[in-house]
Amino acid sequence: MKGLLRIVRNIVGIAELRNRILMTFALLGVFRIGFHIYLPGVNIDVIKGLLQRKGEGWNLLDLLGYTSALTGGDLSNATIFSLGIMPYISASIIFSLLVKVFPKLEALSKEGEHGRRIINRYTRYFTVLLCLIQAGFIVVWLRRLYPAGPSGETMQSISDPGYGLAALQLLCLTAGSVFLMWLGEKITEYGIGNGSSLIITAGIVARMPQAVYVESKRLLESPSEERPFQVVSLLLLVALFIIVVLCVVYITRGERRIQIQQARTVKGRRVYGGVRHFMPLRVNSAGVLPIIFAQSLVVIPAGFLKWVFPGSQIPDMVQPGAFWYYVLYLAMIGFFTYFWTSLTFNPVEIANNIKEHGSFIPGIRPGRRTAEYLERILNRITLAGATFLAIIALVPQMISESIGVTPIASSFLGGTGILIVVGVALDLVDKVEAQLLVRHYDGFMRKSGEA
Repeated sequence: MKGLLRIVRNIVGIAELRNRILMTFALLGVFRIGFHIYLPGVNIDVIKGLLQRKGEGWNLLDLLGYTSALTGGDLSNATIFSLGIMPYISASIIFSLLVKVFPKLEALSKEGEHGRRIINRYTRYFTVLLCLIQAGFIVVWLRRLYPAGPSGETMQSISDPGYGLAALQLLCLTAGSVFLMWLGEKITEYGIGNGSSLIITAGIVARMPQAVYVESKRLLESPSEERPFQVVSLLLLVALFIIVVLCVVYITRGERRIQIQQARTVKGRRVYGGVRHFMPLRVNSAGVLPIIFAQSLVVIPAGFLKWVFPGSQIPDMVQPGAFWYYVLYLAMIGFFTYFWTSLTFNPVEIANNIKEHGSFIPGIRPGRRTAEYLERILNRITLAGATFLAIIALVPQMISESIGVTPIASSFLGGTGILIVVGVALDLVDKVEAQLLVRHYDGFMRKSGEA
């Protein structure tokens, strides 16, 4: 406790770090204010009631709603920030893939700051295009909602079905998402940590009070004879949450270190080189992207089969909760883990760089042998990372079915949410740690030998 108070005192004592932290919280507060500004002409009660319905089939809004929830948005409230920062994240991922595919973009990315600025400008333009497309789907969907009310009357989700209101809603959704993109860049520039990641984390953490409220309400409204079981399930939920967080931190920090030996050169009476260092290969180098891709695409087969076989039970085989749904889900996670890792880490290129710098891996010949060795090691640790992601992705469903908690509460025990929050928290701790160590303060990690 004393160590934590000392760290807080050190952070507050550094004016620059204190100002950056305060600026980060202030800009995140602006982000949350936007969720209380609703789209013009929308009946919020109708939207919430419709999005809470289950088993009515898959549509594109389900995919957009799920993905926006992972990127700081919330379609269920129909606010100007409903899309979240999803279009910018999607555009960034797409251009990360295009850089590896198109030689011109790859050459541009290697031109230093100038090339990165050009790619960032293209990413922003593409973000606006994605905003317009996704906002257009939402606006069209809003105009097709005419559910029946409690007395059988028709309830409209919008006040005016005209094109003027549609254009205004389209503009509000696009402007809200572009504003979040700008807000994330300002947090990165004037705050601490990656702005886009912090916005995503803030959107996920903001749902935690709702999960606590739902579980508390369920406990209080349960019959007296069932309350002991409910209390035990809640205590078990808290214990599992701590265990899952510890496991995620352990795997996120896990890495395989490859020893690199620099060749020795003798010039006159002096010996140069001979230094040993390590190249870290992270166990989960793909991060949370494989789960996001898999969860976004695994719903497509069910929708396609419903269109091809209407009224048949074949689509039920790949519905959420079915055996083949989980098989397809896990296969996609494994595929995207290897796919993304292969794009971000090229063993041949790394082996050539090691050779060009006059270094080598002890016991491995430079060149092709080194590339084969790195690829073999990478395939093994990627398998471990894919297995970890698959287990984490299934934890919410397993917990929800085994101890009987609500899905909103079990979602904090696994899946993309816990990976994003823990990853961003670790990155934030590293940045604060670096700021403290630069100014000769003790960081979060106590020095060896210190009481």
